Amino acid sequence: MATYIYETTDPKKPVRQFEIQQSMKDEPLTKHPETGEPIRRVITGGFGYAATGNAPRHADMQKAMGGGKGSCGSGCGCH
Repeated sequence: MATYIYETTDPKKPVRQFEIQQSMKDEPLTKHPETGEPIRRVITGGFGYAATGNAPRHADMQKAMGGGKGSCGSGCGCH
């Protein structure tokens, strides 16, 4: 189950945000399951990985592991 953020969309009321757990296969909800208010799913960014400071780059790690161009063997083009 994934957790999604939804918000109310009634222009006459303040916007409220809340979380709902759903299967990733489920369609986005259009009404609050308890109150029936119109809602929409909020699109948010994921938790990406951002290397900062002295973190090694992918190419540096490949060299340290004895690899070179295409060292993973899968033809992915890592180098």
